Amino acid sequence: MRTGQYVKQTSGYSAFIPAPLPPNPPVQRDDELDTLLSKADRSLGRLDGVTSILPNPDFFVAMYVRYEAVLSSQIEGTQSTLDDVLQFEVNHNGEDQVKDVQEVVNYIAAMNHGLQRLSDFPLSLRLIREIHVKLLEGTRGSHCTPGEFRQSQNWIGPAGCTLQTATFVPPPIPEMHVALSNMEKFFHDPAPMPVLLLCGLVHAQFETIHPFLDGNGRIGRLLITFLLCHRQILQKPLLYLSHYFKLHRAEYYDRLMAVRNDGNWEGWLKFFLRGVAEVSEDATSTARKILELRERGRLLVADQLENSVSGQQLLDYLFEHPLVSVKMIEQHLDCSYVKANKLGLQFEKLGLLHETTGWRRNRRYRFTPYLDLFRSEPLGAEVVTEPAAERLLPSAEEVLEPAS
Repeated sequence: MRTGQYVKQTSGYSAFIPAPLPPNPPVQRDDELDTLLSKADRSLGRLDGVTSILPNPDFFVAMYVRYEAVLSSQIEGTQSTLDDVLQFEVNHNGEDQVKDVQEVVNYIAAMNHGLQRLSDFPLSLRLIREIHVKLLEGTRGSHCTPGEFRQSQNWIGPAGCTLQTATFVPPPIPEMHVALSNMEKFFHDPAPMPVLLLCGLVHAQFETIHPFLDGNGRIGRLLITFLLCHRQILQKPLLYLSHYFKLHRAEYYDRLMAVRNDGNWEGWLKFFLRGVAEVSEDATSTARKILELRERGRLLVADQLENSVSGQQLLDYLFEHPLVSVKMIEQHLDCSYVKANKLGLQFEKLGLLHETTGWRRNRRYRFTPYLDLFRSEPLGAEVVTEPAAERLLPSAEEVLEPAS
């Protein structure tokens, strides 16, 4: 009864009716939970602060939003990669896997729409419905009533299961609306509570209510970031738990089921806080590697290029558009095609760009040292054993050394 109860329906299946938040009796704050909460708070604070040292924090944020969108959508079964999304943004005409990529692009649009609206509109059920429209528009889930809470019973379980054999059945429609209303009130509950605990409670509750026919997982993960920005814990939307949930998928689902079946809020919150700390530390490390990469790139350009001004402009542009064509370079620098082509070749020689087409004309390039920082490595694992910029780029001496 602490988190709700299963109620048998007239059709024979049992649906879960969630109890309102906060939990009653309250969350038990033992030493382990308090230690995890303190560590997560510190890690999140460092992540929020590190963006202030980046030259273009909005570019980093935009890249991280793309990265989260890819991982969050992959949890739902899409096959798109970060490169697919970046290429789609450059030119999506005739691209393969357009449907998968569109779902990721929609996730980015939903995130940006929600953050923009939060500046002058409260976090609410209305805003959640608006975000849902952005998420499903023009995708394979567009038939699942975008922007509308479900009007039929859904269920969770293996392919081919029925209501009677499902792993979990969310609340029926009337109880769903009651639970949503209670959750919305909890968003703005004046009673003091650590924001990270609030985020963990809301995410689990939303996944339990499962109010949409499609997109519940993605919306539930977005809610975490929206709450942190809404409560001004983060100035930029930089905490994304999809990577952590994906790596620990079995435990993630087990912890949620333990909340529903056993009332074990504490076990779920400890798992959630570990994820916040690990993801925050990983993102902070990535931000620092980006700064190192930029500084080393600037030194290479200044030392090796005759026209270092255009080179520096191109380098900054690559942090915004890590997949570029010669035409894009020409347009951005407002220069001749010949000059743009030469710059691309020079950046390739410096190890900053990698040509991806093999063509003599209309070349396309990948800013590989930057994109490699967003690989899906295990959390807590160091991607490189030496300073990132040292490994990812050659030294000026290496560039100058003649081929043997």
